[in-house]
Amino acid sequence: MTAAPPRPSTAGVASDLAAELTRALDGEVAFDDYSRHLFSQDASMYAMTPAGVVYPRHADDVIATVRLAGEAGLPVLARGAGTSLVGQTITPGIVMDLSRHMYEISELDPGTRTARVQPGVVQDDLNRAAAKHGLMFGPDTSTSNRATIGGMIGNNSAGSGSLRFGMTIDHVLEMDLVLGDASTTRWGVLDEAERARRAQGDSLEARILRGLPDILRDNADAIAGGFPEYWRRAGGYRLDRLAGAPPYDLAKFLVGSEGTLAVATSALVGLVPKPAKQVFAVGHFRSVIEATAATEDALSLDPAGVEMIDKTILDLSRQKIEYAGLGRILEGDPAALVFVSFTGDDEAGLVDSLDKLAALWAGNGHGYATLRAVTPAQQADLLKVRKSALGLLMAASEGARRPLAFVEDTAVPPQHLAEYTARFRDVLQRHGLEAGFYGHCSVGCLHIRPFVDLTKPGQVETMRTVAEEIKDLVKEYGGANSSEHGDGLARSEFNRELFGDELYEAMRQVKQLFDPSDVLNPGKIVDAPKMTEHLRDANPPQPGPLRTRLTFDVVGGMFGAADRCMNIGLCRKSTTGTMCPSYIATRMEEHSTRGRAGALVKALSEGDPHEALSDDRLHEALDLCLSCKACKAECPLGVDMASLKAEALAAKYDKTGVPLRSRVFGAIRTLNRLGSATAPLSNIPGRIKPLRSFMDRRMGIARQRPLPRFERENLPRWFKRHRPVGTPTQGRVTMLADSFTSFSEPGIGKAVVQLLERAGYDVRLESKGCCGRPAISKGLLDDARKKAEHLAASLCASGAADGPIVGCEPSCILTLRAEHVSLLPDDPNVRAVAERVRLPEELLVEAIDAGRLELREDSWLAGRTVVFHGHCHQKAEAGTAATVALLKRIPGVTVQELDAGCCGMAGSFGYETEHYDISLRVGEDRLFPAVRAAAPDAVIAATGTSCREQIHHGTHRTARHPIELLLEALA
Repeated sequence: MTAAPPRPSTAGVASDLAAELTRALDGEVAFDDYSRHLFSQDASMYAMTPAGVVYPRHADDVIATVRLAGEAGLPVLARGAGTSLVGQTITPGIVMDLSRHMYEISELDPGTRTARVQPGVVQDDLNRAAAKHGLMFGPDTSTSNRATIGGMIGNNSAGSGSLRFGMTIDHVLEMDLVLGDASTTRWGVLDEAERARRAQGDSLEARILRGLPDILRDNADAIAGGFPEYWRRAGGYRLDRLAGAPPYDLAKFLVGSEGTLAVATSALVGLVPKPAKQVFAVGHFRSVIEATAATEDALSLDPAGVEMIDKTILDLSRQKIEYAGLGRILEGDPAALVFVSFTGDDEAGLVDSLDKLAALWAGNGHGYATLRAVTPAQQADLLKVRKSALGLLMAASEGARRPLAFVEDTAVPPQHLAEYTARFRDVLQRHGLEAGFYGHCSVGCLHIRPFVDLTKPGQVETMRTVAEEIKDLVKEYGGANSSEHGDGLARSEFNRELFGDELYEAMRQVKQLFDPSDVLNPGKIVDAPKMTEHLRDANPPQPGPLRTRLTFDVVGGMFGAADRCMNIGLCRKSTTGTMCPSYIATRMEEHSTRGRAGALVKALSEGDPHEALSDDRLHEALDLCLSCKACKAECPLGVDMASLKAEALAAKYDKTGVPLRSRVFGAIRTLNRLGSATAPLSNIPGRIKPLRSFMDRRMGIARQRPLPRFERENLPRWFKRHRPVGTPTQGRVTMLADSFTSFSEPGIGKAVVQLLERAGYDVRLESKGCCGRPAISKGLLDDARKKAEHLAASLCASGAADGPIVGCEPSCILTLRAEHVSLLPDDPNVRAVAERVRLPEELLVEAIDAGRLELREDSWLAGRTVVFHGHCHQKAEAGTAATVALLKRIPGVTVQELDAGCCGMAGSFGYETEHYDISLRVGEDRLFPAVRAAAPDAVIAATGTSCREQIHHGTHRTARHPIELLLEALA
């Protein structure tokens, strides 16, 4: 048998195919250069530019795509979240993104413990639906918040629970399929009579069902002896699952075939009982080898899982607000942690298992400390880091020196793990490579990712040599070269050697039988290119010179800041955190942080990046970015899309000029000051419908959105007449009079001043200038720089930099700490001010704890629940801990902090006509339902002015600033 002949160039057929697909599909079709670029990569080290991308709405769209692509001589690839680590989900043909529309859970039967799902269903979404019935999907991947069931089927995913629940292959019962000729079928378990019946005729299904028994019979010995002995494997075609047939479990046979044999449009999957309780022992070790050596002791107590992360990942977690909590609860500075989980219904018995393990480790000299995490609150920080280990490791990248996935998925029997790990490390050291270590010790699977710079001479060759040596080492221990991430482009080349000639040829016969025209994701598993082809960084783009207004403090400047994205797809999560609100609302790749970063990389790779940054198609991708900054904190690699968008807008305006609306919003302080000076007359136009319609048509300010109400007695005016309370004992504090609350909600600023004075501070108000936050959001960076320079100089001249500088609007006060430094990195005034920025909540918590502020036990808040929503910029730049702590200081109050994402308002974003609907859609995702669900007497609190406006507009409930509530509880 020979490989398929080379395919003709796609250039001549792409435009005709795009037109045919557009006519045939209900879903979207995208053949533009930017869309093709975004789907040219997954989370692997590879890149292939597809001919086009489609977003099927249903199975008929998938059928039409496979048919038309086949007629055009182009391959077709079904893709979920695109988080493949070894290149399964890239192709030179047509990419079908099944995650956008095909995410329905059509059946969930608690009685049979099954669910029928479309391939785009996200694992966490299935688990959330199943949890209502005490069930869950067994495989527990670290990417569960964005991994799709279709993708898990494609590469036979497993995860931390595989010791108890096995792999995806063990839970797939039936699949609806599109075959390579666009015909359809449903396969599950077929007995011989059913196989023989379906094998009649000349359909592709009939030919497959006639041919499979022949392949099984002719290669029985190779199938029996050619697969690795160890069970934890995800490579090759699973002919071993058909050995002994009939009956033929064809659904399980297709699991792990990486979309090369058929495309699943739905699957019936089995569910398992969800354990009522889970506890963790967290062992602290002085080396990775010592940590792996402790695995057998842990396994002797029948745990649910044993996981390990090394010091590289721990140190990186300490550097980010989102993940720093784990570091604060550890003992000492461990070189590795081992998480051992026990699950069940009896908490006392589970805790006893923790105690037994701690005693066993101590008795055998394993590790130096064991932390117990029993409650969900105790487990939250460690689970967050464990699930983000890959991203945190990727954050150690510097330029093109990245931890690459090419030997990251090996598994050996756990009894050999310590010895195997030591020899693995010897291989790396011999070749001068460092690596990060993490993974599943319970099943002998470590995800070891060496740092390699493929742009440097000899590094590609070194990578290949290491891959070959590790492949031989795995084979020596009877392990698997692919244990859960599949073969893809990184490992398929080695399959002939790993499986032997006879079994490999049987696999080639399977591919030819199922896909005679080689339409379905060719070049994976069999007949693959060398692992060193199609490397993303082997011939990197050489971006032209670009002078930016903001400072991008990474290798490669703005290009490097965008290129830090390694496509792990955490920005596609939807159930926790804030990132990425526009993706949550649209489910479009280009509206995720990853998509926008890819679009910017493409633009900045052009010969004239400044010109490319003005490209309209680029700004379509950037347009729905709310500049919430969630990616800065939640993306483990710290991709700061808010700054990147601002810089791209500035470059665009260099060419096109600044639109009127952007000028208006950028000068919002001036407008708000004028509105306050002319109030209440200035509030009338906002209620005149014809005028609002005119503003909608001519300026793009949504008529449906209520405008802020100006207050005549604004904060600066009040402060001039204000007489301080008490005698200062704590020094000076400068209060920043922001551009929003100062003129429309001055009561908040008054509360801050009064509370700080009662706490013993001498409060000075800084009200002469704007921080530039509105200008930054609109890309008016030259204007923002002038404002930053003026404000910093004013603050330093007044002596404000000698004491704390606070503000009640997080987006404004935190701009002094972040964007001002980025705009003016060498300005000593800016640096001095940034070091003094604090949230007022921090000072007030200190004052309460020191007894300088006393709160009433019987305030109207006592006995109530305060439902708190944090501002996105606060969560990203400072965290919400101080605000939550302040609310908890109010006697009798129960505080519920919402994990409800972004409110969707995002400053001016929610006022803009074209963004109004999506603004509400973002709020409706989690925030509005959570607010509506709050008890009628609950108090809603939010630190951001935009958040409070949006909550009221979307739910008709009034949100208060937490500091207002504190003032009302003051004794």
